[in-house]
Amino acid sequence: MTASDKAFTGSIPQIYDRLLVPMIFEPYARDLAQRIKGHNPGNLLETAAGTGVVTGALASLLPETRIVASDLNEPMLAQAKARLIDHPQITWQQADALALPFDDRRFDIVACQFGVMFFPDRVKGYSEARRVLKPGGRFFFNVWDRIADNEFADVVTEALSDVFPHDPPRFLARTPHGYCDVDQIRDDLMRSGFTDITIEPLEHKSRAASPRAPAVAYCQGTPLRGEIEARGAPGLEAATTAAAEALARRFGDGPIDGRTRALVISAAG
Repeated sequence: MTASDKAFTGSIPQIYDRLLVPMIFEPYARDLAQRIKGHNPGNLLETAAGTGVVTGALASLLPETRIVASDLNEPMLAQAKARLIDHPQITWQQADALALPFDDRRFDIVACQFGVMFFPDRVKGYSEARRVLKPGGRFFFNVWDRIADNEFADVVTEALSDVFPHDPPRFLARTPHGYCDVDQIRDDLMRSGFTDITIEPLEHKSRAASPRAPAVAYCQGTPLRGEIEARGAPGLEAATTAAAEALARRFGDGPIDGRTRALVISAAG
């Protein structure tokens, strides 16, 4: 992972929220929230909350639960606050998941949706999650499976390899889809002191109104944008168009859908 992989700045949070959230994140957010609901937590911490897709699902299912939603990236957190302004049980706090500003044994549940891939030190991040969990608490999170099992992301990545053959942008393969080895995840959790670890694959379909929508979502609504812009000619718009054309060749010109696959993890603190 590079420093730019965490750069959710400028218009990225808005594009991410408008296009990527409904296209790929919402089904997994509903799943994670339903798993957590069965534990009926009184206090819950969400790390790497992003634009709040899991936060909103949790607040709707658990109206009596006190939720602290945190993220390292303030622009993403600002977008989340704006979309969930009517949920008074949520407290928003900028925080580094590797150095959480919370007391030991404070939360019943710690949740993280598609965030641990961005942790520069996952064992430290997991150790912090365990530190703030009450005895008997659980850590719920998910990660994307390999990029070949996530069709829109895979097609976009391959298309950009053709646009920039000498230095292809690899953000999607390197970071969002770069932490999917089940044995590694389990080992990292065990090194952090977690037990009773379950890791379950989960597939969904991502749907978009046109090939252009996922092309814009990935090329302009993620840190992939910075990689594209850093390479200069032919530029962001040409790269986005090439991605859209590749998606159209694979899936058609109208509304399209593609397979997604993630791993859902639960561990006892």
